[in-house]
Amino acid sequence: MTELESVAWPPEPIRTERLVLRESEARDRSAFVELFSSSEVNAYLGGPRPRDELEREMPAVPGRRLGLFVIELDGAMIGVIELNRRDAEHRSQVRPGTGAAELGYLFLPKVWGRGYATEACAAALGWFADVLPGEPVELCTQTANDRSMRLAAKLGFTEVERFEEWGVEHWMSVWLPVPSSF
Repeated sequence: MTELESVAWPPEPIRTERLVLRESEARDRSAFVELFSSSEVNAYLGGPRPRDELEREMPAVPGRRLGLFVIELDGAMIGVIELNRRDAEHRSQVRPGTGAAELGYLFLPKVWGRGYATEACAAALGWFADVLPGEPVELCTQTANDRSMRLAAKLGFTEVERFEEWGVEHWMSVWLPVPSSF
């Protein structure tokens, strides 16, 4: 069992100034379909999945798993954040062989550019630092994904390496939680 698997899940909803981070519910299904079928959202993730395929295959309550938060604005899902363990054998890791925690996120294009990703990811990282003190978090993105690179910098991620995978350059970074000063 990894440290993340020992964390009580789901936690109480996390509230920020404008958002709620919570567990997935059945009412989120159509937003999940929209996220995964969007060519804009999936431009740097291998492309969108066909909407009809998603409609057929997506469970009634999608995304209900350890480490996945639905991001809610005014009662509606606008995206997801996931803190999960990477496969310990994956070559693009800050600490190879550890199954380190990785931050991932997807937001609907209609909410891009309003600071929601920064606000939600900062809240998720704060939660993570509270439940697993001192544990670093990795983030990997394509260098062509300017928005993701800027968000990572705002959140305090530091570049560790660049590498080529699937024919494109990737950027690997790490976030180290700042210890509380009690």
